[in-house]
Amino acid sequence: MNQYLIYEILFYGFMGLTLLSAITIIFAKNVLYAAFSLLVSLFGVAALFVLMGADFLGIAQIMIYIGGILVLMIFGVMLTNRLNGKPIITANKNVLVSLILGMVTFGFLGLVFSQFEWAKRPWMQADAVADGSIRALGIATMTNFILPFELVAVMLLVALIAGTYLAKRAR
Repeated sequence: MNQYLIYEILFYGFMGLTLLSAITIIFAKNVLYAAFSLLVSLFGVAALFVLMGADFLGIAQIMIYIGGILVLMIFGVMLTNRLNGKPIITANKNVLVSLILGMVTFGFLGLVFSQFEWAKRPWMQADAVADGSIRALGIATMTNFILPFELVAVMLLVALIAGTYLAKRAR
């Protein structure tokens, strides 16, 4: 079987999985089920990143969004369910508006991406792909973008100290 055909099948499979789980998030009444659907959707996006050669973004998607933020959300929902004794049920009030807005956004992005010349982008050239995206990103981060990188680190440290102070003060 042709290698590109396998990649194409995998791409459309993960795309369908991502879209199906994103639609499930919209229609889920139980917040825990919506969070698990978000888990599948974020995993599908990470798989799409890996298939497109952006392996660093795929791993970052898994580590940051799935491993950190989503697990924290699921623990919060499960703890709230345990304390209350009842599942958290939401009312889907704006389903039609969100579906229309999602379709318009999807159509607009489809139009933009169909007009984009992907082959002429520098990251699609053979020498850029052979260099490896993680190595090139690391070199760019530590040379050209060292000031924003350090500012983000200081900002995260300040947010951690502020969160600790607010949590201590609340008791």
